[in-house]
Amino acid sequence: MPPLSAGLILGIESSCDETAASVVQRGTAILSNVVASQIRIHSPYGGVVPELASREHLRNILPVVRSALAEAGASYQDLDAVAVTEGPGLAGALLVGISFAKALAFALDKPLIAVNHLAGHIHAVLLEEARRAGKSGEQAPEELRPGRQVLALVVSGGHTHLYLARFERTQQDGPDAGAWIYRNVGRTVDDAAGEAFDKVAKLLGLGYPGGPWIDALAPHGNPEAMPFTFSQIKAKVHRKGEAGALDPSESTYFSFSGIKTAMLRYTKVYEMGPSIEARRAVLAGSPDAKPADALPLCDKRTLDLIASFQRSVVDDLRRKTFRAAERWHAERIIVSGGVAANRELRVRFTTEAGERDLPIAFPSMALSTDNAAMIAAAAWPKFLAGEFAAEALTAEPSLKLGS
Repeated sequence: MPPLSAGLILGIESSCDETAASVVQRGTAILSNVVASQIRIHSPYGGVVPELASREHLRNILPVVRSALAEAGASYQDLDAVAVTEGPGLAGALLVGISFAKALAFALDKPLIAVNHLAGHIHAVLLEEARRAGKSGEQAPEELRPGRQVLALVVSGGHTHLYLARFERTQQDGPDAGAWIYRNVGRTVDDAAGEAFDKVAKLLGLGYPGGPWIDALAPHGNPEAMPFTFSQIKAKVHRKGEAGALDPSESTYFSFSGIKTAMLRYTKVYEMGPSIEARRAVLAGSPDAKPADALPLCDKRTLDLIASFQRSVVDDLRRKTFRAAERWHAERIIVSGGVAANRELRVRFTTEAGERDLPIAFPSMALSTDNAAMIAAAAWPKFLAGEFAAEALTAEPSLKLGS
């Protein structure tokens, strides 16, 4: 069993459809990471049903927390703090995690730390970087020393954002204590990239979540068959003090609603409806169906369409991310979130980063999707700084990150 005051933080994540708990030591050592998935529940609907998600969180949260503690070989009394996602996310889902975390922290007389879900995704990468570098959780990895500018792409089912991030040390609580500062420099103006994957997969009669299905089937098609294009979006000034609008060719704003519409029109023009419905019916009859089961059900046109869709989305993310890295002189790129598990995205981003001699990092597959280890890791700098949540903490479904 870990000794008392060992820097153990229990992280709790319930922002969407994953009930997760994790015990992380000093921001770097993952002692446990338990996730209860709701995929089977939401799969028939092709997306997350908020009411069902909240109900499942209520059912899962106590067993998941107990499992995380047991896996870590820790007791409630061993914990130094409890961390929980406060937003963004689904209001009801967030409230389940927050209510549990508040009650637990109060009962244990331990600090409660509120974590932004988006910062958590960034810390999923920082956590693993620190582990690989053999660093203490009180230090940033060598490549992420204070003052260095990191560009983070957070891309998932609910988010597509670009952040400039840097670690600023303070003298409070030791020379290595400090805080991460974030500046939002790019975002989607409509759908998130992961949402586009989900909706296109549903349109084509594939399973949920759509990303893994499209990722698995795309290599069987020709990505150059249907060259989709993205309109350039001109950024406007929305906040006082914000820089003026970018030239459209320099925009780091994303939009994925157009490609969804283009996919729908394509299926109608080529009368793909009957084959889509036939595929949907076959897969619906097998709750445990995998992408490999869909391959014999897809003709060449469908596979080319899937490959072209994925290539177009990945290339749009790639172009705008590296454009932002160049514009803001980033010294490193981080890519995180569920879509960061996409194999083509990893290959194409890694290739361009190599050509530019720009370091790039991704989370492991286990930490790409929603998890609580990233929440506990993001809470560690806050713990060192004494940045604890107030008793009035509540869910913030539209919580922003940084300025």
